[in-house]
Amino acid sequence: MAISDIFIFEEEYSKLNSIIGRLREEANAKVVFLVDKNGQQIAVDGELHNLDTTSLASLTAGNVAATDGLAHLLGEKEFTILFHEGERDNIHISVIAQRIILVVIFDHRSSLGLVRLRVKKASTELTPIFETILQKVSQKREAIKKKFTSPFAEITDEDIENLFQS
Repeated sequence: MAISDIFIFEEEYSKLNSIIGRLREEANAKVVFLVDKNGQQIAVDGELHNLDTTSLASLTAGNVAATDGLAHLLGEKEFTILFHEGERDNIHISVIAQRIILVVIFDHRSSLGLVRLRVKKASTELTPIFETILQKVSQKREAIKKKFTSPFAEITDEDIENLFQS
């Protein structure tokens, strides 16, 4: 189930924001994003001026999708970590809970080693939150299905045939 098919509940959203805020501080990063694999931004923390967050989320999801294709060509399930190094900024991308993309943008004030260490810790905190979200959504969907059953659900093919034979 794609994360965009679900709701982010207030309690979990608050936890997500807290974790990515702490990650940004501890990794000395400029920006930290959570994005679903469809390119929808879930949460963000950091220096957002002059940053097109919508495009960044979409392009990151596309990057992960392309890398998944490369992984399959090489016989791998997936590559869970990507790193792009630029003149001023670097991007560390990791897939967590098999459906969420964690993006950390950092510059010379930090290092790849520090970012990887902090991302690993944050990932272990984020995974159970997304599992809780999926569980809550599943429960809500089941409750809705039970509440709104079709009025035609109990009509059988035999009932329809009997109606037209009369």
